[in-house]
Amino acid sequence: MQTLSGLAVVLTFAAAPVLASEHCSIHPKKGMSDSQLAGLATLSQADAEKIAIAKLKSSETVSTKSAELESEHGCLIWSFDLGVAGKSGIEEIQVDAGNGKVLSVKHESLRQEKTEMRNEAKEKLKQ
Repeated sequence: MQTLSGLAVVLTFAAAPVLASEHCSIHPKKGMSDSQLAGLATLSQADAEKIAIAKLKSSETVSTKSAELESEHGCLIWSFDLGVAGKSGIEEIQVDAGNGKVLSVKHESLRQEKTEMRNEAKEKLKQ
């Protein structure tokens, strides 16, 4: 029985949510400028973009709609909005700016993309 209760504890711990920042290699300080963030990145935009496009595994034409080096959830990432020919919306792919690991792949509808753009514009006005 002790083994079973020990196993339950391990399973409970394993199921606990892990902070996103624990999965990335570079943790910038809050409030760093774009030039400071660029100085921390060890992966170039071009290399990160190749990784992001390869992650889609699409036989269709892929175009980069936007690319940005940013600090998000405590991680330094390259964020790409990629359009896939014949598919509405965009694929948002976040690549670790240090080790090239793909941290997130998310499809956004046109509506979601517009909402995100408005929210980002509001954030920049606050800074």
